[in-house]
This record gives sequence, structure tokens and C-alpha cells, in this order.
Amino acid sequence: METQVKNLTLAEIDEGKIVEVHATGKLEKSDYESFDPEVERLIEKHGKIRVLFVMRDFHGWTTGGLWEDIKFDASHFKDIERLALVGDSKWEEWMASFCKPFTTAKIKYFPTDKLSDARDWIRG
Repeated sequence: METQVKNLTLAEIDEGKIVEVHATGKLEKSDYESFDPEVERLIEKHGKIRVLFVMRDFHGWTTGGLWEDIKFDASHFKDIERLALVGDSKWEEWMASFCKPFTTAKIKYFPTDKLSDARDWIRG
């Protein structure tokens, strides 16, 4: 199943145990209004999930989007088992380290040209 909102596309993989998220532009509060219920449904179904977060032409968050992201991270501290971040800039790579205190998930960063490696790792 695939869900598209303004700046996010979500695809369920492995019957929803893995969520592949593609982010572009700046994430806004409205992006999370669609994203959160989908992720909540998968967590309810599977317990812990794995997330592959792919950033292409990604410019971060608006103030409202950042607040929603912080709330999401706090409420799902233990619900994400693995988080693969895929991007092409230093600040996106830095996000992998920044995220660690906000989750119990194993986190790993991959450059864009290593997307297939990220997919292998998230399944591993």
C-alpha cells in the first residue's frame, strides 16, 4: 500500500513491517496529519516496525512540522526497531547521530547511491 501526502510518500513493505518514506521539500504539520495515523496503524498491527527514510531535495521542517516530528519521536521512542536514513548532504548524515537519543532504534545513514544497501540493512 502506498500513501502520498504533500511532501511525503509512504510505502508498506513486507506486509507493513517496513515503511519506506520518501521526503521532499519542507515537512509541514499537515504532512504529519496523514503520516501519523498510517504509522500508528502499522505499529498497532506489528508492534515494532522498521523505517527507511529517503530524503531527496529535502529542506527540513517548518516550525509546525518540526514540532509534529518531535511529538512523533517522543510517542514512538520504542516502536521503531531500525531506522535507515538515506540522503546526499552532510546535515542529513548528521541527523543520524542527532536522532539517537530520541529512540531505541538502531540507526544508520546511507548516501543516496547506496539506497539498495539501505534496503538490505533495514530488512536484515
